[in-house]
Amino acid sequence: MDTIELNLMAGWSAIGMGFLSGALMGLRFARAEWLGGYASLRRRLIRLGHIAFTALGFVNIGFALSLQAVPIGAPWREIASLSFIVGAGAMPLVCFLAAWRDQLRALFPVPVISLLLGVVSLLVGWGLS
Repeated sequence: MDTIELNLMAGWSAIGMGFLSGALMGLRFARAEWLGGYASLRRRLIRLGHIAFTALGFVNIGFALSLQAVPIGAPWREIASLSFIVGAGAMPLVCFLAAWRDQLRALFPVPVISLLLGVVSLLVGWGLS
């Protein structure tokens, strides 16, 4: 599987997970006190994880489509590809984990650094082409 296909697959999979997690949340959202109430940190983190799946899925699709328009050479192409895929999986996971255990909020640098590395690699690779 080439880079474009890999990021398209990761993107659409993440969007599907966003739909699924939204459907699961929808089973309980009408309960005012679910996860501590609408404004609770736990509930906000769960919602953020759900949205992160969908939004970062679109980032992966956008990256894959960008590769068709802009030449980005190795190793920048591969670094960006892997970074966007890791970020799309790690951000929702860390959101859900942080909602479960407060101490796990310390993991947020992992997806943030991964996504920033993806953007920087894309821009550097684009600039060098």
